[in-house]
Amino acid sequence: MIDVLVVDDDARVADVNAAYVAKVPGFHVVGKAYSAAEALAAVEELDVDLVLLDHYLPDDTGLAVARALRERGHHIDVIMVTAARDVATVQAAMRHGALQYLVKPFSFAGLRGKLEAYAELRRTLDGGGEAEQAEVDRIFGALSATPAPELPKGHSPTTADLVRKAMMSAEGPLSAQELAERTGISRQTAQRYLKLLERTGRVRLSLRYGDTGRPEHRYAWAASH
Repeated sequence: MIDVLVVDDDARVADVNAAYVAKVPGFHVVGKAYSAAEALAAVEELDVDLVLLDHYLPDDTGLAVARALRERGHHIDVIMVTAARDVATVQAAMRHGALQYLVKPFSFAGLRGKLEAYAELRRTLDGGGEAEQAEVDRIFGALSATPAPELPKGHSPTTADLVRKAMMSAEGPLSAQELAERTGISRQTAQRYLKLLERTGRVRLSLRYGDTGRPEHRYAWAASH
């Protein structure tokens, strides 16, 4: 089990975040703290692997807590969970060793994705030994992983993953028919999953006009995802 300390100045938000964490297999909430001082005291008293850390605390900032953890020699990982979205804060969080940065407000799926990526990172690192480039890429990929969207009713995770991989590996935009031919699914199914990916911002839609006058819908994987 990965033991988690939830830090937030709002007790209600801390309770919600703790409930989210408890729903993810392999994670256990060992405590909650509502200030920088309480957070630092908690890590001295509890066995903590991971801190979900808010930035805006009543007595100091989350960045100050992250810095203090390093200065005190605590080998504890940090995921920032905060409404602070200015680039300077994000950059400072990276410099202070935050592995992930989740901007409020977020859904359960958003937090679950970050936690699952962190768990995958832990499994990789616990294996020890030397890392080839592919293994290094996998480690860094776990840090930047983006969670898959919640699938609507009637959508299959297996098909969604098949479509996602086909789109990510495509050298250019694909039509629904081209995607269907690559994956072995029907054109209608391909169209349905492409629309879902477009709504969630994972693919970009462009139109190509041919001789018929009707535009062909073509989809490309969004590079940021």
